[in-house]
Amino acid sequence: EPPEGGWGWVVMLAAMWCNGAVFGIQNSCGVLFVSMLQLFGGGEDDKQLTFKTAWVGSLSMGMVFFCSPIVSIFTDLFGCRKVAVIGAAVGFAGLLSSSFVSTIEPLYFTYGILFACGCSFAYQPSLVILGHYFKQRLGLVNGIVTAGSSLFTVSLPFLLRVLIDSVGLYNTLRVLCILMFVLFLAGFTYKPLVADAKDKEGGKKGKFRFPPEKKICNFSVFKVPSYRIWAFGIPAALFGYFVPYVHLMNHVKDRFGDSVPEEVLLLCLGITSGVGRLIFGRVADYIPGAKKVYLQVASFFFIGLMSMMIPLCHVFGGLIAVCLFMGLFDGCFICIMAPIAFELVGAQDVSQAIGFLLGFMSIPMTVGPPIAGLLRDHLGTYDVAFYLAGVPPLIGGAILCVIPWVHERQKLKERAKPVDGETTEKMLENENTLVLDTTEKPVKEMESG
Repeated sequence: EPPEGGWGWVVMLAAMWCNGAVFGIQNSCGVLFVSMLQLFGGGEDDKQLTFKTAWVGSLSMGMVFFCSPIVSIFTDLFGCRKVAVIGAAVGFAGLLSSSFVSTIEPLYFTYGILFACGCSFAYQPSLVILGHYFKQRLGLVNGIVTAGSSLFTVSLPFLLRVLIDSVGLYNTLRVLCILMFVLFLAGFTYKPLVADAKDKEGGKKGKFRFPPEKKICNFSVFKVPSYRIWAFGIPAALFGYFVPYVHLMNHVKDRFGDSVPEEVLLLCLGITSGVGRLIFGRVADYIPGAKKVYLQVASFFFIGLMSMMIPLCHVFGGLIAVCLFMGLFDGCFICIMAPIAFELVGAQDVSQAIGFLLGFMSIPMTVGPPIAGLLRDHLGTYDVAFYLAGVPPLIGGAILCVIPWVHERQKLKERAKPVDGETTEKMLENENTLVLDTTEKPVKEMESG
């Protein structure tokens, strides 16, 4: 049984730092994006500079999710501690090497792939290990841990702006390496609990045995119709999701110049995202079964609407209001991912179900921002890019609407099967008792005779 505390509180703080460091840096990429444009934009003849630079941040965020199915397999094989520590070390190496490049292209590998893969391998074990130490308090602990990313998203943009203005982009990346080094140390706290008898026996023999292929890659989750719709609908909604995080800072610079503090917008996104996670996480507890999906439908509707509102805001206060609402429903979308997965596939398959979904999410989240950058390079404005970014969430939300109905039909079919099985079992039992009665009676008569 999980200890519900003790060393688990240390693990919780380590996981909270992990969420903050990984997604704090990823969500603050808009500040780094503006600095990269200024640093590498020496050649004014490059008309695709925004498109090329957008690939750095979007590739990084995409790879964090793209690696998720692989990370879930490695976590099952080697344990949370080893995977998290090695992941943080790789992330540290990627971020440090990014501070020595002289052109934009090497950043695709050092920041977009190496750093992001390290973040992915460090991040996912932080979610898995919490279930080892908490059960009754798991909801509370998850809320605190995921609030770590909001805390860092709120504070990091201001720190990055001060650092970039004072020491430049390269030294700023080296300062961020401190966060990854602390994350490396935090990984050592993921102490595995006492293993079961089979694991002990395997350890004594000194043999490492790979589990069967079916256990390594559990594709059975795709047999669930409601999960298939969910795994298609969410990625469909996310083509425009990451566009504001990458391009909003540059859009504000284009429209308002240096007269407004654009980092305030990321502050608003971070604060209300944290509030949204706490509020909607609690609300989801009161919504039965797969109907929790309707919360995600509502969140995608508002995220799409707010993306379309960004070009219409000609006053900075209007953009602040848009970001407050966008952050609130962004928190709603994120915090109910795991509860919905539990409802659709059950506790046994939930780990790899989430892993596959995050992997699918990586493609639209990677592709969206560069397309927005390409539109900006050709049209000279972000207006069309933000209008188009609002369309996929509306389409994805419409697709998700059918999930509760499909899931209920699926459950009715499953209930019908066991009932039939029970009736046949009872009939067989009745036949057996009749046979026993007929055989026992002659035996008793012979004994009495």
